[in-house]
Amino acid sequence: MAGELDIVYFAWVKERLGRPEDRIAVPDGVSTVGGLIDYLCQQDASYDQVFADRSRLRFALDQQLVHADAKLDNSRELAIFPPVTGG
Repeated sequence: MAGELDIVYFAWVKERLGRPEDRIAVPDGVSTVGGLIDYLCQQDASYDQVFADRSRLRFALDQQLVHADAKLDNSRELAIFPPVTGG
């Protein structure tokens, strides 16, 4: 998938990165959510620190919950957030 993707961060992910969102050009060869996370971690140490424990992250492509192996295809937005708890 080559194209642009908006990445939106929520809760402590947003706080630790210091910004609510990014817009990136998805490089050739990156086709899954996990592949994109790997790519981001290689580009900037701040991503590597925040995304180090992926079991603490949830993902949504165009507002649909997905796993890290989900294909990006023609998605416009990736949301990254911690698990939601209730009480």
